[in-house]
Amino acid sequence: MSDAYVVGDPDGLSPLLREIRDAVARELHAQLAMRAERIELADVPEIAYQVTLGVDRVLTGRRPTGIS
Repeated sequence: MSDAYVVGDPDGLSPLLREIRDAVARELHAQLAMRAERIELADVPEIAYQVTLGVDRVLTGRRPTGIS
């Protein structure tokens, strides 16, 4: 990991992409912690699903009121 990432340099990403990146990183960190820092191939679909839910929370949380 580069020092720029650690100190919060957005690497030219838009605010939305930074939020998505952070949601993915949080979920991967949580999944690795739950799985003793090891992801088995059989676990990838469940992890992908959880990451997708995290990204959906970011996207739906950004929608203006009244848009479904």
